[in-house]
Amino acid sequence: MESINTLIIGSGFGGSVMACRLAERGEPVVVLERGRRWRPEDYPSVSQDHWFWDEDEPERQNGWLDFRYFGDMSIALGAGVGGGSLIYANVSIEPPAQVFERGWPEAISHAALKPHYRTVGRMLNVQSLPDRQWTPRTRLMHESADKLGHGHRFRVVPQAVTFDPDWHAGLDDAFDYRHSKPWTNDQGQRQGTCVHCGNCDLGCPVQAKNTLDLNYLARAEEKGADVRPLQQVRWIRPLEGGDYEVGVRDLDAGAWRRLRARRVIVAAGSVGSTELLLRCRDQYKTLPRLSRALGRGWTSNGDFMTPAFYPDRDIAPTRGPTITSAIDYLDGSDGGARYFVEDGGIPDLLGNWLDRAGRHPRLARTRLGAALLEYGRDSNPFAGMMLWFGQAIDGPGGEFSLARRWYAPWKKDRLRLKWDYRFAEKAVQGLANRHLRLTEATGGRAMTPATWRWFRNLVTPHPLGGCNMADTVKQGVVNHAGEVFNYPGLYVVDGATVPRALGLNPSRTIAALAEHAAACWR
Repeated sequence: MESINTLIIGSGFGGSVMACRLAERGEPVVVLERGRRWRPEDYPSVSQDHWFWDEDEPERQNGWLDFRYFGDMSIALGAGVGGGSLIYANVSIEPPAQVFERGWPEAISHAALKPHYRTVGRMLNVQSLPDRQWTPRTRLMHESADKLGHGHRFRVVPQAVTFDPDWHAGLDDAFDYRHSKPWTNDQGQRQGTCVHCGNCDLGCPVQAKNTLDLNYLARAEEKGADVRPLQQVRWIRPLEGGDYEVGVRDLDAGAWRRLRARRVIVAAGSVGSTELLLRCRDQYKTLPRLSRALGRGWTSNGDFMTPAFYPDRDIAPTRGPTITSAIDYLDGSDGGARYFVEDGGIPDLLGNWLDRAGRHPRLARTRLGAALLEYGRDSNPFAGMMLWFGQAIDGPGGEFSLARRWYAPWKKDRLRLKWDYRFAEKAVQGLANRHLRLTEATGGRAMTPATWRWFRNLVTPHPLGGCNMADTVKQGVVNHAGEVFNYPGLYVVDGATVPRALGLNPSRTIAALAEHAAACWR
């Protein structure tokens, strides 16, 4: 059995920060990531392949996106070295101070996290969209806020994207990758600058998106951390002497391994970390003293999307960063509903496919290949569509547990999410209604999706909670530094510990909490 000093399970915004900071101190660190290590040529935006992760057969299908359906709630997750940073929409933003006024352990406050927010901003090279690079979506957002008399609520959002101030949409073939300028980041990784190609969520082909594998994890590996992809952890068991034994399924080799670690940091995300600990408590019975609060207090962070159509207006949602700007209603001025409206883009799937086909060796330098490349550059089938995005401060209406499968009632091993829409209804409906008013004010046509109007179903890429941090074991699963109550040396450091909705993109807060945890361990 291999012995390890510190074992980190997951490489997202929690795990990557911990790996970096511990490795910088000279501690031996091993990071186990269930997904693969992605190269730019393998991104779905480029390869048109490896789209999905299959939790039932990950050794056969270990692609980019893990989509979980739980009935009334569905959750989108990233799979790969870099975790959720692979699929998120780049936004790296601090929530307002009032978010920390209740629901958190005493040691966590906006003031306590402020220096960590700054550190995360530096590590991710956070920038804002240059004024001359506003997209049609950005301008529509600004116009809609002004027409409602809410221009003061509009702002361009900070993003983990590197922009070239000289780029603009008036360049010849402006979105072509050749306009991306190469540069080397502070961790020695070669990247490019943004050319507004629109592929943020499927893998930035010029690597202008500052994903975690290019900064925190790169720094960790430079300092000796061992990052191992395609390693799926299934259980954790305490050993005599305070160490832990970890059962790992090597998806690449098709073999099971056992590792011994002095310290284990679970950082598999809200769904992954909660599921792993539930299995350890309720299925394998290896961690029976985990808090009864495990799985409870889960929130979707109020994510919602409304499509709108403008027949006589070019919105071009397939161009530009996925999200560029916001209109802030987090102050509760809309009848107490608190939410954050954002514009939304989508990848140019047709253009990507045509571009790849046109560059195929058999078609390169042929008339057909040239035609496909031209159509790829000009394809814009959703030119008049605006996707209104946003998050809202909803209540913790979700609870994860393990359930029995109908075909194997003796086996309690299926992850289940019981979600009560009433905890989210006021905030989400306020956001949905605001989308309609913003569309009407700018001459568009929108309709709230039937999945919400009729069935109260939602989809979220920003799950929070399940292993909530608190001051006592009765209130939560871990303390303010991520240590699991009743199990010294076992930690959870990721979005699973966030005890309430933030109402906006949570990645920077998750990373700041990890920086806080790392600082507490000195």
